[in-house]
Amino acid sequence: MSDERGAASLTAVAALAVLIAVTGGLAHVGSAVIARHRAQAAADLAALAAATSIPAGTESACAQATLVTQAMDTSLTGCAVDGLEVVVRVDAALGLGAWRFGPAQAAARAGPVLLR
Repeated sequence: MSDERGAASLTAVAALAVLIAVTGGLAHVGSAVIARHRAQAAADLAALAAATSIPAGTESACAQATLVTQAMDTSLTGCAVDGLEVVVRVDAALGLGAWRFGPAQAAARAGPVLLR
């Protein structure tokens, strides 16, 4: 007869380790999705804010975009005004606690609708 005392404990510890690893992985995936959505929302709002400020000049438009992205805890990485259109690029921090990964990035364009 073999002694199998403690086998269930080892199985439970292994199952718990797998559960913790899967939970951690899902938390990181969820964090990435949230950061991507936050970056896109900030880019959309920054582009609209910049587009409404184009008549005051390019610098004013990009300054408005910067204010919006800062208020949304993201960073403006690009702002280009071409006529009445503006394109902005935004980064949002990605990660949980001490483990930070590269930023989530998004871009948006705003301007008048041109009928052709």
